[in-house]
Amino acid sequence: MIVVKVELWSALTGRRTELARMVIDNVGGTEQVGDYRCRTLRGRSEDALDRALLRMDTTGTQREGKVIGHARLREHVWNLVSKALSGMGYGR
Repeated sequence: MIVVKVELWSALTGRRTELARMVIDNVGGTEQVGDYRCRTLRGRSEDALDRALLRMDTTGTQREGKVIGHARLREHVWNLVSKALSGMGYGR
């Protein structure tokens, strides 16, 4: 499982606040080409996102999508993250 966190780091106080979290699960494919399930979690704080990760059902998931046929050895992981976000309808 790949976990992508979005954090806000205050330049004034140094405080870190988690704003969002996404998980990308390997669900098949080959060594070269992978298939993934992608989910963004419901919540706007580290505690809420931790609880959502434990639930991982419809109450813990904000959006869900798939990435099929990702060239995992040729493409950087950021390409997978981009495909995952696009597949869930973000960035439109």
